[in-house]
Amino acid sequence: MLRGLYTATAGMLAQQRRTEMLSNNMANANTAGYKADQASVRAFPEMLLNRMENKSVPTTNGSSFGQITPIGSINTGAYVQELQSTFSQGGLKETGLYTDVALLEEIIPLNAETNVKGALFFAVQNQAGEERYTRNGHFTLDNNGILTSGGNPVLSTTGQPISIQSSEFQVTPDGEVIADGEFVAQIDVRFEADVRNLVKEGNGLFRTFNNEELPTAVNNDNIQYNLRQNYLETSTVDVGRTYTDMMTAYRSFEANQKVLQAYDKSMDKAANEIGRI
Repeated sequence: MLRGLYTATAGMLAQQRRTEMLSNNMANANTAGYKADQASVRAFPEMLLNRMENKSVPTTNGSSFGQITPIGSINTGAYVQELQSTFSQGGLKETGLYTDVALLEEIIPLNAETNVKGALFFAVQNQAGEERYTRNGHFTLDNNGILTSGGNPVLSTTGQPISIQSSEFQVTPDGEVIADGEFVAQIDVRFEADVRNLVKEGNGLFRTFNNEELPTAVNNDNIQYNLRQNYLETSTVDVGRTYTDMMTAYRSFEANQKVLQAYDKSMDKAANEIGRI
């Protein structure tokens, strides 16, 4: 009976974590460039149960020997193995703001090991001076004229923040920033061939698993992309499906809760009624 308690509790914990993930997706449905998460729910490894017993042999001395009788396999519940982001291309939304820039993927090579496409990102610098990567093209100019994404300076192909001392600027499809008719810098775009190496940090930022810097995709003959000024890339969250998945997770949590309550009532009867008799 106690094993059933653990199994039901494991199911509740798995669905709780899945609900938290789906809630975060829903909260970021309108966040530019947000990549939705997906949960992989797995079962714990099965265990083979055996019963150890003694078997008596009808001899003069009444001897006995040990014997193992197979009972069968048992599963101890489920758990959320990992959360994975979907790096598919989001839709484009025209905003009319010259500071908005969408990164549009055209030709991205497949990873030879996973047969999954790589991903492109804007390179930014966080408050600690470390490189991070984002698809959020909702750029702004700070008080010093630095082009930023979510408060983080956007990096150029030279590895430096982009400084624009002009009220307006233009961005060409290959990322060149033109202000007052003069070239300022080129927005750097980085490429990750294996998306499994990316770790989500929050606020739309990613880093590599080993904190190594991603290679640039600029002038890479195997990669084609373009930047669209006055546009934003929308999130990859499917609102309708997310609502449905949230209801499914809630019902599954509720079912495991009912099982847990049934076990609790059975244990209460065993301890307070059967034991009293």
